[in-house]
Amino acid sequence: MTVAIMLIAIGILMAIRVPVALSILGPSLVYMLATGNSPGFAMRIAADGIASFPLLAVPLFILLGTVANYAGVADCLFEFAESLLHRVTGNLGYVNVFASVGFAWMSGSALADAAAMGKTLVPAMERSGFKKSFATGLTASSSLISPVMPPSIPAAIYASVAAVSTGALFAASVLPALLLAGSLLVVVALYVSRHKEDLVGPAENPRPIGEATVRVLGALLTPVIILGGILGGFFTPTEAAALGALYIMILGFIYRKLTISLLWKALRETAVTTASIMLIIAAATILGWILAREEVPQALSSMMTGNLNSPVTFLFVTAVLLLVLGAFIDATALLLITVPILLPVATEFGVDPIHFGVITILALMMGLLTPPVGTVLFVMSSVLRMPAGEVFKGVLPFLVPISIVLLLLIFFPGIVTVVPNLVGM
Repeated sequence: MTVAIMLIAIGILMAIRVPVALSILGPSLVYMLATGNSPGFAMRIAADGIASFPLLAVPLFILLGTVANYAGVADCLFEFAESLLHRVTGNLGYVNVFASVGFAWMSGSALADAAAMGKTLVPAMERSGFKKSFATGLTASSSLISPVMPPSIPAAIYASVAAVSTGALFAASVLPALLLAGSLLVVVALYVSRHKEDLVGPAENPRPIGEATVRVLGALLTPVIILGGILGGFFTPTEAAALGALYIMILGFIYRKLTISLLWKALRETAVTTASIMLIIAAATILGWILAREEVPQALSSMMTGNLNSPVTFLFVTAVLLLVLGAFIDATALLLITVPILLPVATEFGVDPIHFGVITILALMMGLLTPPVGTVLFVMSSVLRMPAGEVFKGVLPFLVPISIVLLLLIFFPGIVTVVPNLVGM
Protein backbone atom coordinates (compact mmCIF):
# COMPACT_ATOMS: atom_id res chain seq x y z
CA MET A 1 0.00 0.00 0.00
CA THR A 2 1.65 3.24 -1.12
CA VAL A 3 1.47 6.49 0.84
CA ALA A 4 -0.54 8.10 -1.97
CA ILE A 5 -3.23 5.41 -1.78
CA MET A 6 -3.28 5.66 2.01
CA LEU A 7 -3.74 9.45 1.92
CA ILE A 8 -6.48 9.16 -0.70
CA ALA A 9 -8.24 6.59 1.50
CA ILE A 10 -8.00 8.94 4.50
CA GLY A 11 -9.45 11.78 2.42
CA ILE A 12 -12.35 9.66 1.19
CA LEU A 13 -13.19 8.45 4.69
CA MET A 14 -13.20 12.02 6.01
CA ALA A 15 -15.33 13.15 3.06
CA ILE A 16 -18.02 10.60 3.92
CA ARG A 17 -17.96 11.79 7.56
CA VAL A 18 -16.23 8.83 9.18
CA PRO A 19 -14.87 10.08 12.54
CA VAL A 20 -11.51 11.77 12.03
CA ALA A 21 -9.50 9.47 14.29
CA LEU A 22 -10.87 6.35 12.58
CA SER A 23 -10.35 7.89 9.13
CA ILE A 24 -6.65 8.26 9.91
CA LEU A 25 -6.21 5.10 11.96
CA GLY A 26 -7.79 2.60 9.54
CA PRO A 27 -5.63 3.24 6.43
CA SER A 28 -2.56 3.75 8.62
CA LEU A 29 -2.95 0.32 10.23
CA VAL A 30 -3.50 -1.26 6.80
CA TYR A 31 -0.22 0.33 5.66
CA MET A 32 1.59 -0.97 8.77
CA LEU A 33 0.34 -4.51 8.13
CA ALA A 34 1.19 -4.30 4.40
CA THR A 35 4.77 -3.27 5.20
CA GLY A 36 5.31 -6.05 7.75
CA ASN A 37 4.82 -4.02 10.93
CA SER A 38 2.65 -5.51 13.65
CA PRO A 39 -0.40 -3.79 15.15
CA GLY A 40 1.39 -3.94 18.50
CA PHE A 41 4.24 -1.84 17.08
CA ALA A 42 1.70 0.68 15.74
CA MET A 43 0.05 0.90 19.15
CA ARG A 44 3.42 1.55 20.81
CA ILE A 45 3.96 4.45 18.40
CA ALA A 46 0.50 5.76 19.24
CA ALA A 47 1.13 5.45 22.98
CA ASP A 48 4.42 7.33 22.66
CA GLY A 49 2.55 10.10 20.83
CA ILE A 50 0.21 10.82 23.71
CA ALA A 51 2.73 10.09 26.52
CA SER A 52 3.86 13.71 26.50
CA PHE A 53 4.08 15.97 29.55
CA PRO A 54 3.09 19.14 27.62
CA LEU A 55 -0.07 17.36 26.45
CA LEU A 56 -1.20 17.03 30.07
CA ALA A 57 -2.12 20.70 29.85
CA VAL A 58 -4.71 20.01 27.14
CA PRO A 59 -7.40 18.28 29.28
CA LEU A 60 -6.81 20.79 32.07
CA PHE A 61 -7.32 23.77 29.75
CA ILE A 62 -10.42 22.05 28.34
CA LEU A 63 -11.70 21.62 31.91
CA LEU A 64 -10.93 25.27 32.68
CA GLY A 65 -12.92 26.49 29.68
CA THR A 66 -15.81 24.11 30.28
CA VAL A 67 -16.14 25.02 33.95
CA ALA A 68 -15.85 28.74 33.10
CA ASN A 69 -18.81 28.26 30.77
CA TYR A 70 -20.95 26.80 33.56
CA ALA A 71 -19.62 29.13 36.27
CA GLY A 72 -21.20 32.25 34.82
CA VAL A 73 -17.88 33.85 33.86
CA ALA A 74 -19.16 34.83 30.41
CA ASP A 75 -22.17 36.55 31.99
CA CYS A 76 -19.91 38.53 34.36
CA LEU A 77 -17.69 39.65 31.48
CA PHE A 78 -20.74 40.63 29.42
CA GLU A 79 -22.28 42.64 32.28
CA PHE A 80 -18.99 44.43 32.99
CA ALA A 81 -18.36 45.38 29.35
CA GLU A 82 -21.99 46.48 28.93
CA SER A 83 -21.83 48.67 32.05
CA LEU A 84 -18.55 50.19 30.94
CA LEU A 85 -19.74 50.99 27.40
CA HIS A 86 -23.42 51.64 28.07
CA ARG A 87 -23.37 55.22 26.74
CA VAL A 88 -21.48 54.33 23.53
CA THR A 89 -23.59 54.11 20.35
CA GLY A 90 -23.80 50.50 19.23
CA ASN A 91 -22.24 49.47 22.54
CA LEU A 92 -23.22 45.80 22.28
CA GLY A 93 -21.10 45.33 19.16
CA TYR A 94 -18.02 46.43 21.12
CA VAL A 95 -19.18 44.48 24.17
CA ASN A 96 -19.30 41.36 22.00
CA VAL A 97 -15.60 41.63 21.12
CA PHE A 98 -14.42 42.73 24.58
CA ALA A 99 -16.34 39.92 26.27
CA SER A 100 -14.79 37.39 23.88
CA VAL A 101 -11.31 38.73 24.67
CA GLY A 102 -12.01 38.35 28.38
CA PHE A 103 -13.42 34.85 27.98
CA ALA A 104 -10.49 33.89 25.72
CA TRP A 105 -8.05 34.38 28.61
CA MET A 106 -9.56 31.33 30.30
CA SER A 107 -11.25 29.31 27.57
CA GLY A 108 -8.83 28.35 24.76
CA SER A 109 -11.72 26.97 22.71
CA ALA A 110 -13.68 28.71 19.95
CA LEU A 111 -16.60 26.33 20.46
CA ALA A 112 -16.92 27.19 24.16
CA ASP A 113 -16.80 30.90 23.34
CA ALA A 114 -19.39 30.59 20.55
CA ALA A 115 -21.76 28.61 22.76
CA ALA A 116 -21.37 30.94 25.76
CA MET A 117 -21.63 34.22 23.86
CA GLY A 118 -24.08 33.16 21.16
CA LYS A 119 -27.07 32.52 23.37
CA THR A 120 -26.61 35.83 25.25
CA LEU A 121 -25.18 38.39 22.86
CA VAL A 122 -26.95 37.74 19.56
CA PRO A 123 -30.50 38.22 20.95
CA ALA A 124 -29.32 41.28 22.92
CA MET A 125 -27.71 42.81 19.81
CA GLU A 126 -30.88 42.18 17.82
CA ARG A 127 -32.96 44.01 20.43
CA SER A 128 -30.60 46.98 20.27
CA GLY A 129 -31.01 47.32 16.50
CA PHE A 130 -28.22 45.23 14.97
CA LYS A 131 -29.11 42.99 12.04
CA LYS A 132 -29.20 39.36 13.08
CA SER A 133 -26.74 38.39 10.33
CA PHE A 134 -24.19 40.93 11.58
CA ALA A 135 -24.65 39.93 15.23
CA THR A 136 -24.30 36.24 14.36
CA GLY A 137 -21.26 36.80 12.16
CA LEU A 138 -19.53 38.96 14.76
CA THR A 139 -20.16 36.47 17.57
CA ALA A 140 -18.90 33.54 15.50
CA SER A 141 -15.84 35.47 14.30
CA SER A 142 -14.91 36.80 17.74
CA SER A 143 -14.88 33.22 19.01
CA LEU A 144 -11.63 32.72 17.05
CA ILE A 145 -9.88 34.94 19.59
CA SER A 146 -10.06 32.06 22.11
CA PRO A 147 -7.90 29.50 20.24
CA VAL A 148 -5.35 32.23 19.41
CA MET A 149 -5.19 34.00 22.78
CA PRO A 150 -3.42 32.06 25.55
CA PRO A 151 -4.23 29.71 27.16
CA SER A 152 -4.89 28.18 23.73
CA ILE A 153 -5.65 24.48 23.35
CA PRO A 154 -4.33 24.35 19.73
CA ALA A 155 -1.16 26.14 20.90
CA ALA A 156 -0.60 23.51 23.60
CA ILE A 157 -1.00 20.76 20.99
CA TYR A 158 1.30 22.53 18.50
CA ALA A 159 3.96 23.03 21.19
CA SER A 160 3.93 19.31 21.94
CA VAL A 161 4.12 18.26 18.28
CA ALA A 162 6.73 20.86 17.31
CA ALA A 163 8.78 20.44 20.52
CA VAL A 164 8.75 24.17 21.29
CA SER A 165 8.11 26.01 24.54
CA THR A 166 4.40 26.27 25.36
CA GLY A 167 5.10 29.40 27.38
CA ALA A 168 6.93 31.05 24.48
CA LEU A 169 4.08 30.20 22.10
CA PHE A 170 1.54 31.59 24.58
CA ALA A 171 3.56 34.81 24.86
CA ALA A 172 3.84 35.07 21.06
CA SER A 173 0.07 34.72 20.66
CA VAL A 174 -0.96 37.71 22.78
CA LEU A 175 -0.40 40.49 20.21
CA PRO A 176 -1.89 38.52 17.27
CA ALA A 177 -5.01 37.81 19.36
CA LEU A 178 -5.35 41.49 20.30
CA LEU A 179 -4.78 42.46 16.66
CA LEU A 180 -7.58 40.08 15.67
CA ALA A 181 -9.87 41.67 18.26
CA GLY A 182 -8.89 45.14 17.02
CA SER A 183 -9.77 44.24 13.43
CA LEU A 184 -13.24 43.15 14.54
CA LEU A 185 -13.70 46.36 16.52
CA VAL A 186 -12.93 48.33 13.34
CA VAL A 187 -15.67 46.41 11.52
CA VAL A 188 -18.10 47.17 14.36
CA ALA A 189 -17.19 50.87 14.23
CA LEU A 190 -17.79 50.97 10.47
CA TYR A 191 -21.16 49.23 10.89
CA VAL A 192 -22.22 51.60 13.67
CA SER A 193 -21.26 54.67 11.61
CA ARG A 194 -23.51 53.49 8.78
CA HIS A 195 -26.49 52.32 10.86
CA LYS A 196 -26.71 54.87 13.69
CA GLU A 197 -30.36 55.53 13.04
CA ASP A 198 -31.22 51.82 13.51
CA LEU A 199 -29.39 51.39 16.80
CA VAL A 200 -31.05 51.93 20.15
CA GLY A 201 -29.98 51.37 23.72
CA PRO A 202 -30.89 48.11 25.46
CA ALA A 203 -34.37 48.00 26.96
CA GLU A 204 -33.09 47.24 30.46
CA ASN A 205 -30.59 49.26 32.47
CA PRO A 206 -27.18 47.66 32.86
CA ARG A 207 -25.81 46.52 36.20
CA PRO A 208 -24.15 49.47 38.03
CA ILE A 209 -20.50 49.78 37.05
CA GLY A 210 -19.23 49.37 40.62
CA GLU A 211 -21.18 46.17 41.17
CA ALA A 212 -20.22 44.79 37.74
CA THR A 213 -16.56 45.54 38.45
CA VAL A 214 -16.64 43.70 41.77
CA ARG A 215 -18.29 40.68 40.13
CA VAL A 216 -15.79 40.52 37.26
CA LEU A 217 -12.60 41.01 39.30
CA GLY A 218 -12.48 37.35 40.27
CA ALA A 219 -12.73 36.22 36.66
CA LEU A 220 -10.09 38.72 35.52
CA LEU A 221 -7.60 37.22 37.98
CA THR A 222 -7.62 33.97 35.98
CA PRO A 223 -5.28 35.16 33.20
CA VAL A 224 -3.05 36.77 35.84
CA ILE A 225 -2.69 33.41 37.56
CA ILE A 226 -2.15 31.46 34.34
CA LEU A 227 -0.02 33.78 32.22
CA GLY A 228 1.65 35.54 35.13
CA GLY A 229 2.69 32.19 36.54
CA ILE A 230 3.97 30.84 33.22
CA LEU A 231 5.78 33.99 32.04
CA GLY A 232 7.13 34.65 35.53
CA GLY A 233 8.59 31.14 35.68
CA PHE A 234 6.61 30.18 38.78
CA PHE A 235 5.09 27.06 37.23
CA THR A 236 4.75 25.15 33.97
CA PRO A 237 1.77 25.51 31.59
CA THR A 238 0.44 22.19 32.89
CA GLU A 239 0.62 23.36 36.50
CA ALA A 240 -0.90 26.71 35.50
CA ALA A 241 -3.80 24.92 33.79
CA ALA A 242 -4.46 22.82 36.90
CA LEU A 243 -4.37 25.85 39.19
CA GLY A 244 -6.55 27.86 36.80
CA ALA A 245 -9.16 25.10 36.60
CA LEU A 246 -9.26 24.80 40.40
CA TYR A 247 -9.58 28.57 40.77
CA ILE A 248 -12.47 28.77 38.28
CA MET A 249 -14.26 25.95 40.12
CA ILE A 250 -13.99 27.85 43.42
CA LEU A 251 -15.09 31.06 41.69
CA GLY A 252 -18.11 29.29 40.21
CA PHE A 253 -19.26 28.18 43.66
CA ILE A 254 -18.68 31.71 45.02
CA TYR A 255 -20.82 33.11 42.18
CA ARG A 256 -23.42 30.46 43.09
CA LYS A 257 -23.65 29.52 39.43
CA LEU A 258 -21.75 26.23 39.66
CA THR A 259 -23.32 23.26 41.42
CA ILE A 260 -22.09 19.73 42.04
CA SER A 261 -24.31 18.42 39.24
CA LEU A 262 -23.02 21.06 36.80
CA LEU A 263 -19.42 20.34 37.84
CA TRP A 264 -20.01 16.64 37.18
CA LYS A 265 -21.44 17.57 33.77
CA ALA A 266 -18.37 19.71 33.03
CA LEU A 267 -16.07 16.85 34.04
CA ARG A 268 -17.92 14.45 31.73
CA GLU A 269 -17.75 16.92 28.82
CA THR A 270 -14.03 17.38 29.47
CA ALA A 271 -13.45 13.63 29.50
CA VAL A 272 -15.31 13.12 26.21
CA THR A 273 -13.54 16.02 24.47
CA THR A 274 -10.13 14.94 25.80
CA ALA A 275 -10.67 11.34 24.70
CA SER A 276 -11.62 12.53 21.22
CA ILE A 277 -8.53 14.74 20.91
CA MET A 278 -6.16 12.12 22.31
CA LEU A 279 -7.49 9.48 19.93
CA ILE A 280 -6.83 11.87 17.03
CA ILE A 281 -3.32 12.55 18.37
CA ALA A 282 -2.61 8.81 18.68
CA ALA A 283 -3.80 8.13 15.12
CA ALA A 284 -1.91 11.14 13.74
CA THR A 285 1.27 9.95 15.46
CA ILE A 286 1.12 6.69 13.53
CA LEU A 287 0.49 8.61 10.31
CA GLY A 288 3.42 10.90 11.12
CA TRP A 289 5.71 7.89 11.58
CA ILE A 290 4.61 6.52 8.21
CA LEU A 291 5.17 9.84 6.43
CA ALA A 292 8.62 10.14 8.02
CA ARG A 293 9.46 6.55 6.99
CA GLU A 294 8.50 7.36 3.41
CA GLU A 295 10.52 10.62 3.56
CA VAL A 296 7.49 12.72 2.63
CA PRO A 297 8.72 15.81 4.55
CA GLN A 298 12.05 15.67 2.72
CA ALA A 299 10.34 15.35 -0.66
CA LEU A 300 8.01 18.25 0.12
CA SER A 301 10.93 20.32 1.38
CA SER A 302 12.87 19.75 -1.85
CA MET A 303 9.85 20.64 -3.95
CA MET A 304 8.99 23.82 -2.04
CA THR A 305 12.55 25.10 -1.63
CA GLY A 306 13.08 24.53 -5.34
CA ASN A 307 9.97 26.47 -6.36
CA LEU A 308 9.59 29.13 -3.68
CA ASN A 309 12.16 31.85 -3.28
CA SER A 310 11.49 33.43 0.12
CA PRO A 311 10.16 32.70 3.62
CA VAL A 312 7.24 35.10 3.02
CA THR A 313 6.22 33.23 -0.14
CA PHE A 314 6.44 29.92 1.71
CA LEU A 315 4.29 31.20 4.59
CA PHE A 316 1.72 32.65 2.19
CA VAL A 317 1.46 29.38 0.23
CA THR A 318 1.25 27.41 3.48
CA ALA A 319 -1.51 29.66 4.83
CA VAL A 320 -3.56 29.27 1.63
CA LEU A 321 -3.06 25.48 1.73
CA LEU A 322 -4.20 25.31 5.36
CA LEU A 323 -7.20 27.55 4.67
CA VAL A 324 -8.34 25.26 1.86
CA LEU A 325 -7.73 22.04 3.81
CA GLY A 326 -9.34 23.54 6.91
CA ALA A 327 -12.62 23.90 5.04
CA PHE A 328 -12.81 20.11 4.71
CA ILE A 329 -10.80 18.54 7.55
CA ASP A 330 -10.99 18.89 11.33
CA ALA A 331 -8.56 21.57 12.57
CA THR A 332 -6.99 19.40 15.30
CA ALA A 333 -6.34 16.57 12.87
CA LEU A 334 -4.83 18.97 10.33
CA LEU A 335 -2.59 20.47 13.00
CA LEU A 336 -1.26 17.04 13.88
CA ILE A 337 -0.85 15.91 10.28
CA THR A 338 0.63 19.03 8.69
CA VAL A 339 3.03 20.32 11.36
CA PRO A 340 5.45 17.35 11.21
CA ILE A 341 5.50 17.74 7.40
CA LEU A 342 5.64 21.52 7.03
CA LEU A 343 7.73 22.54 10.06
CA PRO A 344 10.98 21.04 8.64
CA VAL A 345 10.32 22.99 5.43
CA ALA A 346 9.74 26.17 7.46
CA THR A 347 13.07 25.56 9.21
CA GLU A 348 14.77 25.23 5.80
CA PHE A 349 13.46 28.70 4.96
CA GLY A 350 14.67 30.08 8.29
CA VAL A 351 11.18 30.64 9.70
CA ASP A 352 10.99 30.76 13.48
CA PRO A 353 8.94 27.72 14.73
CA ILE A 354 7.00 30.02 17.09
CA HIS A 355 6.15 32.39 14.23
CA PHE A 356 5.14 29.43 12.07
CA GLY A 357 2.99 28.07 14.90
CA VAL A 358 0.94 31.25 15.35
CA ILE A 359 0.30 31.51 11.60
CA THR A 360 -0.62 27.82 11.38
CA ILE A 361 -3.06 28.07 14.28
CA LEU A 362 -4.85 31.15 12.94
CA ALA A 363 -5.07 29.74 9.39
CA LEU A 364 -6.48 26.44 10.67
CA MET A 365 -8.91 28.11 13.06
CA MET A 366 -10.43 30.03 10.15
CA GLY A 367 -11.64 26.62 8.97
CA LEU A 368 -14.00 26.66 11.97
CA LEU A 369 -15.92 29.41 10.17
CA THR A 370 -16.07 27.84 6.71
CA PRO A 371 -18.32 25.05 5.42
CA PRO A 372 -18.63 22.12 5.11
CA VAL A 373 -16.75 21.24 8.34
CA GLY A 374 -16.88 24.61 10.17
CA THR A 375 -17.86 23.51 13.66
CA VAL A 376 -18.43 27.05 14.97
CA LEU A 377 -21.10 27.46 12.28
CA PHE A 378 -22.92 24.40 13.60
CA VAL A 379 -22.59 25.49 17.23
CA MET A 380 -24.09 28.88 16.38
CA SER A 381 -26.75 27.17 14.28
CA SER A 382 -27.71 24.98 17.24
CA VAL A 383 -27.64 27.78 19.83
CA LEU A 384 -29.64 30.23 17.67
CA ARG A 385 -31.83 27.65 15.91
CA MET A 386 -31.00 28.97 12.45
CA PRO A 387 -29.61 27.18 9.34
CA ALA A 388 -25.81 26.87 9.19
CA GLY A 389 -25.92 28.46 5.74
CA GLU A 390 -27.48 31.60 7.20
CA VAL A 391 -24.80 31.69 9.89
CA PHE A 392 -22.09 31.49 7.21
CA LYS A 393 -23.65 34.41 5.30
CA GLY A 394 -23.25 36.49 8.44
CA VAL A 395 -19.67 35.29 8.94
CA LEU A 396 -18.53 35.89 5.34
CA PRO A 397 -17.76 39.66 5.62
CA PHE A 398 -15.68 39.05 8.76
CA LEU A 399 -13.33 36.69 6.93
CA VAL A 400 -11.84 39.80 5.28
CA PRO A 401 -10.42 41.45 8.44
CA ILE A 402 -9.31 38.06 9.80
CA SER A 403 -7.45 37.39 6.51
CA ILE A 404 -5.82 40.83 6.73
CA VAL A 405 -4.55 39.97 10.22
CA LEU A 406 -3.14 36.69 8.89
CA LEU A 407 -1.32 38.57 6.12
CA LEU A 408 0.10 41.06 8.63
CA LEU A 409 1.49 38.18 10.69
CA ILE A 410 3.10 36.71 7.57
CA PHE A 411 4.72 39.94 6.39
CA PHE A 412 5.63 41.32 9.83
CA PRO A 413 6.99 38.49 12.03
CA GLY A 414 7.92 41.01 14.73
CA ILE A 415 4.24 41.10 15.74
CA VAL A 416 4.66 37.49 16.85
CA THR A 417 8.19 37.52 18.25
CA VAL A 418 8.27 40.82 20.15
CA VAL A 419 6.61 39.60 23.37
CA PRO A 420 8.67 36.37 23.73
CA ASN A 421 11.82 38.43 23.15
CA LEU A 422 10.78 40.99 25.78
CA VAL A 423 10.19 38.33 28.44
CA GLY A 424 13.29 36.38 27.42
CA MET A 425 11.56 33.22 26.16
